Amino acid sequence: MDRDPRSKQALSDCRNVETRTEELESGRWSFTAERFAAVVVTHYLFRPRLDLLPPLLVPGGRLIIETFAVGQATYGKPTNPDYLLRPAELLRLADRAGLAVLAYEDGVAGEAAANRRRLQRIVAVRPPADRASLPLIG
Repeated sequence: MDRDPRSKQALSDCRNVETRTEELESGRWSFTAERFAAVVVTHYLFRPRLDLLPPLLVPGGRLIIETFAVGQATYGKPTNPDYLLRPAELLRLADRAGLAVLAYEDGVAGEAAANRRRLQRIVAVRPPADRASLPLIG
């Protein structure tokens, strides 16, 4: 979901993907009764609703987040601390929610100087999870 209806176009050919246009920072939280196999968040942070994401997962559901972290100002926008994850913030989110962390990264991404970004990334699963469905890669 996104507040910009144009962003849904990138997923228009994907099967089993539902897209919605929503304003996530104001109004009521419209997902209270829904559960999802995955919640994916990219380059977005709104702390007042961050803890509402893990309860959206079905057992075995994945929470996947990648967004900017403190230190991003060195590389460009965003620079506002309200939009930058604090050290280990995603790990603390997973811990509060009782999620099992499958992968976590906190550092600089991008080879070329113009593409460098300071990020945190996490993949976490809501128990109980079928460990056989979570193979290690690489």
